[in-house]
Amino acid sequence: MPSDFLHPKPYDVIVVGAGHAGVEAAAAAARMGCSVALLTQNLDTVSQMSCNPAIGGLAKGNIVREIDALGGLMGLNTDATGIQFRMLNANKGPSVRSPRAQADKKAYQFRMKWLLENTPNLDIHQGNVAELLVSNDAVTGIRTNLGLQFSARAIIISAGTFMRGLLHVGLRNTAGGRMGDTMSTVSDSLKHLGFEVRRFKTGTPCRLNGRSIDFSQCERQNGDSPAPAFSYLRDTLGGDPLDPFTLNRWADPMFHVEQMPCWITYTTPNTHDIIRANLDQSPMYAGIIEGVGPRYCPSIEDKVVRFAEKDRHQLFLEPEGRQTNEYYINGVSTSLPYEVQYAFIRSVPGLENAEIIRPGYAVEYDYCPPTQLYPTLETKRVENLYFAGQINGTSGYEEAAGQGLIAGLNAALKLSGKPPWVPRRSESYLGVMLDDLVTKDVSEPYRMFTSRAEYRLLLRQDNCDLRLTPQAAAIGLVDPIRATRTAAKAAALASAHQLARSTSIDGLRIEKWMRRPENTWQKVPDDLRSQFSAEIWDLLETDLKYAGYLDRQHEMVLRAERMEDRNLPAWLDYSSLNGLKREAQLKLTAIRPQTLGQASRIQGVTPADIAILTIVLERGRPESDSCAID
Repeated sequence: MPSDFLHPKPYDVIVVGAGHAGVEAAAAAARMGCSVALLTQNLDTVSQMSCNPAIGGLAKGNIVREIDALGGLMGLNTDATGIQFRMLNANKGPSVRSPRAQADKKAYQFRMKWLLENTPNLDIHQGNVAELLVSNDAVTGIRTNLGLQFSARAIIISAGTFMRGLLHVGLRNTAGGRMGDTMSTVSDSLKHLGFEVRRFKTGTPCRLNGRSIDFSQCERQNGDSPAPAFSYLRDTLGGDPLDPFTLNRWADPMFHVEQMPCWITYTTPNTHDIIRANLDQSPMYAGIIEGVGPRYCPSIEDKVVRFAEKDRHQLFLEPEGRQTNEYYINGVSTSLPYEVQYAFIRSVPGLENAEIIRPGYAVEYDYCPPTQLYPTLETKRVENLYFAGQINGTSGYEEAAGQGLIAGLNAALKLSGKPPWVPRRSESYLGVMLDDLVTKDVSEPYRMFTSRAEYRLLLRQDNCDLRLTPQAAAIGLVDPIRATRTAAKAAALASAHQLARSTSIDGLRIEKWMRRPENTWQKVPDDLRSQFSAEIWDLLETDLKYAGYLDRQHEMVLRAERMEDRNLPAWLDYSSLNGLKREAQLKLTAIRPQTLGQASRIQGVTPADIAILTIVLERGRPESDSCAID
């Protein structure tokens, strides 16, 4: 047997996997001053969009703006390479508005690789990680399938759907985490280390040749004008030398963005008949697929079966880029055989002569239930080992990217001897997601929804920088330009509130005048309106019109934080607290929540259980081993 080769450069952090979680993890750790190695099976697929080439959406767009507020890469890269931008729910209340963009698939991928290649402290390597190296319950490095070893003080696993990935098209299957790519066996190493590993399933639609689509039978869907931004620094794209804010390493004149249309069509009763007649060839209905799939993003087979009363389902024809005729058919995720996909696709108006250039398929993969993690995303079983992305049972580019940033940041903070940083539920959608993952069992792929956030009026997409950038600046995660601009924005908003309190329109102070539904900031006299930007006026109007609701949510946050500030000590033996229900004892012992608030959100823990824990905290550590509550 040939001996292993030890790479001569030791690293602070190694990130395994260069999908959306991996790139944010590597970039965050590098920004914090760590030496970082990013390992991926294929350097030509860094940050590739395996499914829909789109970023954002309801709640997901909020996450992208939060990532941007923390100095992450996803938002600005989307702005630079997007081909259609929309603000979803623009005609509804501000708490449910969220940006979404179609991205040029290859431009997004290549630009992200370029950013990483030019990030200080960051090296990129191609390799398939086969084994984690652990000593004294702490990671020391990794070994690839070619026998190359890297040493590191911390490791972040962000392997996506590649861990024991299995692809299904009809009753045929092949190993791989994505069509055309191999799988990873790193989950075997995790099992060996004692981690619980389960299986999930996801899927993707077929792709069509745009020249074979009859767009005259489809509804055109244009983007918004002006295009809503993801990044709070979008104006730095282009590098205007007259604007000092653009004279930084992000200024990028190479990517010019023009919007392209998407198209809408619908399935027909004939489409549904074809699918129903071939359900026996679906690996999901034939019992071949064992993993649980996302309930909120069903395959076309599931839609036809579960919603049998519907005679049509909406499909979106979305371009994959400016330099390709490939179209993503949003709404027909499937694992039916190739010939059945051809038959049902050609039953759709506008697609009668469609040519499939990539078939739809399902993929099963390993994941690790995230209750095995601390909120920092460090594992409880092995020190300095972090999980981020689909390995934690989540679904979506945005959720993965947010986890990657948090994992990379906290790995860097721990290695430098600094306290961790995890946003709370009241501060961000990222905080909601992290709290959900580590306190609740993930029974299906986790996706962020606005309904998951109890303080969603506070967590709007328009104020992410005001909520998060000052904290990021305090721990050194963002560059001075971003911190300076956010401070200036906060000062301008404070000045606008002062103006609203001290200036009148039609005999009413602006703060009262603007609370009337018919009054908007666009109706403010020109001499007053010109004092602030449209962004500041939008924020001011939201603050004033929703003042009562915002005050109520702030009060809810203050009440909840009393529980969040009560830490649960490590000495607590939940199994000895006789007043706790058995289910609560088991859940609390398995999850080991860090605060009383976190304990209250664990499934199976009741208010009565929380009352008992409160009594224990008030009494303090007992002298004996017994913690019985009579």
